[in-house]
Amino acid sequence: MKYFTFIRHAEHDPATIKIPPALMNAMSTFIERSQREGVLVDTGGFLPSKDGVLMRVARGKLTITDGPFTEAKEVIGGWAILQGSREVVMRAATEFVELHRVHWPEFEFECEVRPMFEPGQGPG
Repeated sequence: MKYFTFIRHAEHDPATIKIPPALMNAMSTFIERSQREGVLVDTGGFLPSKDGVLMRVARGKLTITDGPFTEAKEVIGGWAILQGSREVVMRAATEFVELHRVHWPEFEFECEVRPMFEPGQGPG
């Protein structure tokens, strides 16, 4: 089964963020190993919301808003697609979170892990 994971945190100006080199090194090792083991399918991060567009449908009307999104207190900062049993995926997601906790303890975030529909599944 595949799982979509993402981290949500307060939005920061990328110019003001200094990611600890120890975290970057640990993440590089983690990503390489997870890809080799077949657990990590893909991963990535997002640019600031000021560079994005928000599309919203409410009451049958489409509204398009250029970023930044002042009403957003938190943003999705990065994502990964993991695959395997729930236990394997939770082990990888927990390791990812622990790397941040250990190497960048002042960074506050949450990580959500969501199972994805398999081909042919889903509503309708």
